Amino acid sequence: MKFLVIWNFRAELRLGLPEVAKIISALQDYAKELEGQKKLECFYHIIGRHGGAWIFVVSSNEELEILLAKMPVYNFAMYEVYPLSEMKPF
Repeated sequence: MKFLVIWNFRAELRLGLPEVAKIISALQDYAKELEGQKKLECFYHIIGRHGGAWIFVVSSNEELEILLAKMPVYNFAMYEVYPLSEMKPF
């Protein structure tokens, strides 16, 4: 199963709190770890926004929930989750 997860820092954290730099650094490490496990297909920064778009490859909704809960930004961001399905040519 593939999911597109778009996340953005909550407005109150966009002020540049010192913890945000640590969170972003830890987020990069977490993304690399998930890539190595083949749980993260790709991840992008969305220009002009404080967040990103990640495509997860998981076996269940529950696995996705666990991976999201482990994200260093989990308590500091808002999430939009979209299940993905391949579009086959007609």
